[in-house]
Amino acid sequence: MTKGNEKVSVITLGCSKNIVDSERLMNQLKLNKINLTDDPGEAGTVIINTCGFIEAAKRESIDTILKAVKLKKQGKLKKVIVAGCLSERYKTELEKEIPEVDVFFGTEKYEDIVKEFGGELKYELLGERVLSSPSHTAYLKISEGCDHPCSFCAIPLMRGKHHSIPLEDLIKEAEFLAKSGAKEIVLIAQDTTDYGKDLYDKPSLALLLNKLSEIEGIEWIRLMYAYPSNFPDDVVNVIASNPKVCKYLDIPLQHISDDVLRSMRRGVTSGRTRNLIKKLREQIPDLTIRTTFIVGYPNESEKDFDKLCRFVEEVEFDRIGVFTFSVEENTSSFILGDPVTEEEKERRKGVLMNMQKEISLKKNASYVGKKLKVLAESVEGDFYIARSYRDAPEVDGEILIPIKNKKIKIGKFYTAEITGYEEYDLYGKVVS
Repeated sequence: MTKGNEKVSVITLGCSKNIVDSERLMNQLKLNKINLTDDPGEAGTVIINTCGFIEAAKRESIDTILKAVKLKKQGKLKKVIVAGCLSERYKTELEKEIPEVDVFFGTEKYEDIVKEFGGELKYELLGERVLSSPSHTAYLKISEGCDHPCSFCAIPLMRGKHHSIPLEDLIKEAEFLAKSGAKEIVLIAQDTTDYGKDLYDKPSLALLLNKLSEIEGIEWIRLMYAYPSNFPDDVVNVIASNPKVCKYLDIPLQHISDDVLRSMRRGVTSGRTRNLIKKLREQIPDLTIRTTFIVGYPNESEKDFDKLCRFVEEVEFDRIGVFTFSVEENTSSFILGDPVTEEEKERRKGVLMNMQKEISLKKNASYVGKKLKVLAESVEGDFYIARSYRDAPEVDGEILIPIKNKKIKIGKFYTAEITGYEEYDLYGKVVS
């Protein structure tokens, strides 16, 4: 238990879902009179919220733990607490290999962690958070876990089966976020399109989107992590018709070769994927589509990779991310081994990203002279940094507005005319 002015710092690694977990935990610590600091160097105790999704994330988590342990040995920290996905997945191994850590907790163990500090969980306030992102943008985690059997994914091992957060709790949390200054709500989950199926006997994402749009102060609602199989028609209609729901969709496809998709256990085919994208673009004018792909999967041949390249070239996604395959214990793809060399994986990743760079350059050029509603994010050097509906926080491009153009306020919406472009970013000037 912390005493007097001793402070606690929470270090968050991994995805936006971990950010929400840390923000909820920090609020609970704050409610129990625990002093928080953003600077681990000022803290007596650090809580490391780890990621265990792929090899690179696991290495980062381990490195962060070891750095904290080193500080503890030097007397600069009194206590190191490890929580989150890596701890959930490898707790026994970690306890053996890094005994200097005081205690390990799994995912969403808010009550156990708070008790470690001599406090108690305030269940009625679990939806409230200490925002670590800019106050005008906030993530809303609508469900936890996943029921999909994707062969490469360890998330069900760490997060369990899919379970939705009740609608009324999400509305209450979103109202709290709006009162805290949030104008943009970014919906996240392992699979957002499955929302509500376990609570309401059917997917209820469309209902949630419409309810959130009724909250005063929220102007943008952005949808991330949508699964491509059985994409709900009513969600398509809401994105198309509700002015507060951004015409933006993050929908991880992972591949287009039927052989690879089948081995990945994605539950979707190349044909269905193409039909879905066609329908989305026909029914939602000006839709921005972001997707991710995995290259170097064990059965991805050169022919399969060529199909993926032709697909990216043909469809011209607005945004893509590319991951190299990471072999993960206890997943169904583990028995396939890791036959594609790291060099070849990186080559394939580079090929796709270079293709996307040209696609993005062409798309960005088409926006010169157009006007977009933008949200002012921050100031960097000689520019205001802003985003349009096309740009999700942290992962997409930005709109750079010269400071000399006009004095604008961070966290406010403006209309910007696009004056220039690069591969991923746009330049603009505020016109209203």
